[in-house]
Amino acid sequence: MGIFDKIFGGGKKVSKETVETRGEHMPDLKIPVDEKFTIYFKKNGGKFIYCEDDSELSDALKNIISENNWQNQSFYFLDDRLENRFSSEKIHFTKNRKDSDVFFTTCEHLIAHNGSILVCSNQIKEKKLDELPSNLIVYATTSQLVDSISEGLKVIKEKYRKNFPNNITTLKHFESTPENKNDFLSYGSASKNVYLLLLEDY
Repeated sequence: MGIFDKIFGGGKKVSKETVETRGEHMPDLKIPVDEKFTIYFKKNGGKFIYCEDDSELSDALKNIISENNWQNQSFYFLDDRLENRFSSEKIHFTKNRKDSDVFFTTCEHLIAHNGSILVCSNQIKEKKLDELPSNLIVYATTSQLVDSISEGLKVIKEKYRKNFPNNITTLKHFESTPENKNDFLSYGSASKNVYLLLLEDY
């Protein structure tokens, strides 16, 4: 059974209404990080696709491409690992920003407490978020889920002791929603159309 089975069927469920009707400054409910991330990520406007194996991952990517008519679209990328990882998918990769309206990337962590995606120079080099295409496909695995930004930064510090990355930031507001349209923290940053491909790796 996958880690997300308790969200989509089976097991004890936490009412989504209970989470969504709580005030913004109320303490977090004591729910698992995977479920918490899913709830807040969707509230931020992200499109979430959970994949149990490589076959489902491949199908999900093909569906995204078909849904958006991106068959002839080059995918802009900055993380070289992606080209090898998805070499069998017949995707044309480019490092020329002008050639693409889609940014394909990995991430460092998925932050449960606010549904954001933690990235750094390993994924976006020295680019600012508004310099990236408005369409993003993020590839991540379930082992990258953490509860908070501070926990994610701690893991990054331990992982990259000799070569600590810079330009660390989070992708949070993916599209304008009733919850975030007046959030001053998102002022000046372009909304992104974000697809998250999350592969089970536990």
